[in-house]
Amino acid sequence: MSEPAPPDERVVRAYRGHERPVRQRRRVLVLGGTAEARGLADTLTARGHAVTTSLAGRTRDPRLPAGEVRTGGFGGVEGLVAALHHVDLLVDATHPFAARMTDHAARAAAATGTPWVVLRRPGWVEQPGDRWLRVPTTAAAAGMLGDATAVFLAIGRQGVHHFAGLANVRLVRAIEPPDVLPPRAHLILARGPFALHDERALLAGHGIDTIVAKDSGGATEAKLVAAREAGLVVVLVDRPAPPGGAMVVADVDGAVGWVERAPA
Repeated sequence: MSEPAPPDERVVRAYRGHERPVRQRRRVLVLGGTAEARGLADTLTARGHAVTTSLAGRTRDPRLPAGEVRTGGFGGVEGLVAALHHVDLLVDATHPFAARMTDHAARAAAATGTPWVVLRRPGWVEQPGDRWLRVPTTAAAAGMLGDATAVFLAIGRQGVHHFAGLANVRLVRAIEPPDVLPPRAHLILARGPFALHDERALLAGHGIDTIVAKDSGGATEAKLVAAREAGLVVVLVDRPAPPGGAMVVADVDGAVGWVERAPA
């Protein structure tokens, strides 16, 4: 009778309701900061992989995933290159608008030969009744508000400075305070996702006629549904495209599958 495999060769964890063996323990660096990154780290750790999640450190009191967590970034591409020498695989699960970090990931992976994948939830799809104006950048969105009377900035803290001189901005919502605020804006500090009935009440209570949002996708779409119901204009900032040649998966299941199939 043959000897049993080492423990890390026969780790078994539940995955989508089924028992599946982990054949090879992988050291995975996850560039995090999203719900998908947390879900991936939790799942991979439960399945026996060694996961380190990197957080940029821009949000105080972040929700921490399972496994090891490092905060504060790497100090550019060179720092990320150094970190990749200690892992097998890289998963970029940063926010869809974290273009600089994704660029660093692409360059560092190429320099070290590290297999990598981009985990990006799908963007939102326009529905009947929507009044969307798509723009390429946050700065371009600021130039589209000349006819608006009461604007809700639902873009987080990054990019609010582009709207600093606009008196028609009534609401700014973010997890952390932005560096500057428009002169007549009310700041709401809150972390989503938000319930649809709350979004309806917020828009009606402040007489909002225009929303500025980023096409981040995911569970924060209640504001878009409320805008559709009320016939409001939504200026939607398109997400930057991933680097050419990058492999992209749309959800945690896809990323887990990639990790466990990727070459050692």
